[in-house]
Amino acid sequence: MSRKDAHAFAASLAATLMVSIVVFQAGDGTFGAVPADEIDGDEVVIVSEYDPFQIMAR
Repeated sequence: MSRKDAHAFAASLAATLMVSIVVFQAGDGTFGAVPADEIDGDEVVIVSEYDPFQIMAR
């Protein structure tokens, strides 16, 4: 997915699931979003993290 779509998806997931979501870039250049506790970091670069509790505090 595109970087823009990954960020929108991550924000939506964080707000819905109430867990931290990580946006990452894989080795092939694609972007994705997964719960923070599921990322292993082997072949990905973490771009950002969405914490639903920080989003709600703003």
